[in-house]
Amino acid sequence: MMQLLIPMLEGTLVSIKIFFFTLLFALPLGLLVAQAKKSRFWIVRKLINIYIMIMRGTPLILQLIFVYFAPYYIFKTSFDRLNAAIVAYVINYAAYFAEIYRGGIQSIDKGQYEAGKVLGFTKTHTFFHIIFPQVIKEIIPAMGNEVITLVKDTALAQTIGVAEVFRVAKTASAREFSTTPLFIAGIFYFIMNGVVSKIFDRIEKKLSYYD
Repeated sequence: MMQLLIPMLEGTLVSIKIFFFTLLFALPLGLLVAQAKKSRFWIVRKLINIYIMIMRGTPLILQLIFVYFAPYYIFKTSFDRLNAAIVAYVINYAAYFAEIYRGGIQSIDKGQYEAGKVLGFTKTHTFFHIIFPQVIKEIIPAMGNEVITLVKDTALAQTIGVAEVFRVAKTASAREFSTTPLFIAGIFYFIMNGVVSKIFDRIEKKLSYYD
């Protein structure tokens, strides 16, 4: 049993690494994309709309394959498999996060911006100190759902050969002619999603105190 659990725990650490770095980079990138979508320059808005349409309109598996193989054919070089996976997840999830941010920003009353202007705040100060905290409160449920999806989507990294937990489970299952490793992988995903759900529940409860 230990011979099975140890490699699966190592695969789980890889899945957690993909999850962590995706959030680390995709959350701020998504906010930048959401702001760029409101740019006064039409070309910027157009490019952002095309980017979001491609990211949301094509499978993540295809994006993983493209990010891993395209640099080789274009520049005759290639990413490390794990780094390629992280890049693909970041640009994919940033598009989804951008739309969540956009919905949250649009839900805030225009009077909040006017109030900041009356108080002498700059647009940046108004956004980050008045608007953004309210946006976070609005988007937590949708963001929580997307983050839970990310946990499960880390399994797609196996497409380009990343040894995350599901790939390790599939390999062990084929070697031992047993479905047990797949069920164990399912338990690992269930635990990870349980932790993520608890974290977002606590964040929601804390933010509810400020109603």
